[in-house]
Amino acid sequence: MKSSSVRTAWLRALLGAMLLGAMACTPIQVLTHSVSQNEARVPPGRYDIDQDHTSITFDIDHFKYTRFTMRFNRKQGELDWNDGGLDRSTASVAIDAASIDTNVPLLDKMVKSDSMLDVARYPQIRFASTRFERTGEARGTLSGELTIRGVTQPVTLDVTFNGFAPDPLTKKDTLGFSADGHFSRAKFGLTTWYPAVGDDIHVRIQAEFVKTPAGA
Repeated sequence: MKSSSVRTAWLRALLGAMLLGAMACTPIQVLTHSVSQNEARVPPGRYDIDQDHTSITFDIDHFKYTRFTMRFNRKQGELDWNDGGLDRSTASVAIDAASIDTNVPLLDKMVKSDSMLDVARYPQIRFASTRFERTGEARGTLSGELTIRGVTQPVTLDVTFNGFAPDPLTKKDTLGFSADGHFSRAKFGLTTWYPAVGDDIHVRIQAEFVKTPAGA
């Protein structure tokens, strides 16, 4: 009985030490975490948008007083990362149009109505990349096709590859990007409230993509 109690106590102490070690490692990994902009280090494959750490916001002129800012809360997307990095990789994003958030419930309802986005008939806003042109190290212009309310137009985004590394908490391979661009809403048939509300839409994107498990 005594030796059994000793073994049990020893195992508990060992498990406790292992748990404390793991808990101690996590803060250290977070504090020392860094990312690399070396595109050659990124494992090829499919990466999916991390919805919890991706934001898509846009702003538009309001009576010349301000650039009123709105956002979309629900989105999906994938990045196909190939050998050759940014130059040979493609991305696509689908945004839930009904997830628009202006921070004004009445305005949300108006923007979602058939006089603007008409989310009942056109539930998604989609973007698919077509070409990347490098303008510097880890940056360039990403051209693609944007579809809003059933109308597709070419748009260009200035994109920066912020870096790659395994996430220190999830251990999953993760990529980070910043993107910025402008387009005319009139080209998509969205002319309601002009000129009180301007035509130029400024888009800002902060996106994280996480490596998709093999076979998913």
